[in-house]
Amino acid sequence: MKENFLVDLSKQFAIDIVNICTDVKEKRKGNILLNQVLRSGTSIGANIHEANYAASKADFINKFQIALKECYETDYWLGLFKDTHIISEEEYKDLFAKCSKIRKLLISSITTAKNNN
Repeated sequence: MKENFLVDLSKQFAIDIVNICTDVKEKRKGNILLNQVLRSGTSIGANIHEANYAASKADFINKFQIALKECYETDYWLGLFKDTHIISEEEYKDLFAKCSKIRKLLISSITTAKNNN
């Protein structure tokens, strides 16, 4: 159940990332950083989804660890977007909160998976 929630949450986050990048590109004259946040922000959910079809426990953990790294990278790009005024403080806070929630769930899931033999 927790993984399904995480899949849904990460998919909604990816949709939010796509929408904010589309908005920035169309209304704010685009930006060279868009591809970076688009790739990392959507990769989170893709790796979580892929983990559901892992060949082994180690493969499952690996996919979640990749998703976690992508969360950290996305945090970086979102912070850069905020600091350079590409997105507003409010947009940043919303996306950062969602990314942080996913990150915490990933950390918890990885820890649980590693501790269950």
